[in-house]
Amino acid sequence: MATAAAETVASVQVRQHNAITNARYEMSACEMDIVFALLSKLSSHDKPGTMYLVRVRELELLTGRQWNYKQLLDSTEQLNSRIYHIEDKAKVLQISLLASAEYLKGKGVIELEISEKMRPYLIDLKSNFTSYHLQAALSLTSKFAKRIYQLVSQWKDVGHTKTYTLDEFKYMLNLKDPKGKEPEQYVAIANFQRDVLKVAMNQINEHTDLRVSYELLKSSRAYDRIKFYVNAQEPKQLLIPFELPADDAKAQMARKHLESLGIVEPKLVQDILQSPKLTEALFGFVYKLKTDKIKADKNPGGLFLKMNGLR
Repeated sequence: MATAAAETVASVQVRQHNAITNARYEMSACEMDIVFALLSKLSSHDKPGTMYLVRVRELELLTGRQWNYKQLLDSTEQLNSRIYHIEDKAKVLQISLLASAEYLKGKGVIELEISEKMRPYLIDLKSNFTSYHLQAALSLTSKFAKRIYQLVSQWKDVGHTKTYTLDEFKYMLNLKDPKGKEPEQYVAIANFQRDVLKVAMNQINEHTDLRVSYELLKSSRAYDRIKFYVNAQEPKQLLIPFELPADDAKAQMARKHLESLGIVEPKLVQDILQSPKLTEALFGFVYKLKTDKIKADKNPGGLFLKMNGLR
């Protein structure tokens, strides 16, 4: 039975203009996670020059991954130099997401400011926007999965994407340079399917609210087009409000773990959540369970309680 706290947990939706969804850019998985966190904090009431605080501990709790100081500095430095290429019939806009990024030492906080020309693509969107679940986007580890998840989310109400040429699709993933100055990546279609498409499909279908498949299309003998089919599915994980303080987010995650172990007796739950030692033991137990360092197929909750003197 779900706890009252779990029942009240809501899904955080991120919105961005379709021009951003379809833009050409390159980012690492760490950079994208920082961007997802930033997007979740934007509001239509924000004024130019607003500073947004992203807590590193929040990122770690929500993604299950740890980023060290150097990785974060490298990522924010790269984000300051990343360029989105947004093209329509009238113009080609080359624009960076950030005006500044500052890492506050000893506080585990990154302070971000978005560039002024980017604001119309991110704030107070009323039409032509893509929405997707923050927790789903953060749960993906492949940068291609994160990128394709954004892309197919634009078409989730239709059931399928438009048909992209492979060149067009690779441009968006920055696997091919439109000017031909950089070598194309994953030229062999078998490698492209194995390392990009299948990895992305597996992760999206396992960890997000969408069920996605793709179809490669031929002209003559060679594959030159791709189309994605997308349907909604029930998320496989509890969605956690990103704006919660780190301690609250950790408590929500601990409640989720207890529920998954079948530990729902109110006093036991309270005793574990109120003890930092037991809470840390819970996270360690779940990690070892997921990585097969602990075997407990029949009653993992009972084993956790026994190991920690609670039964």
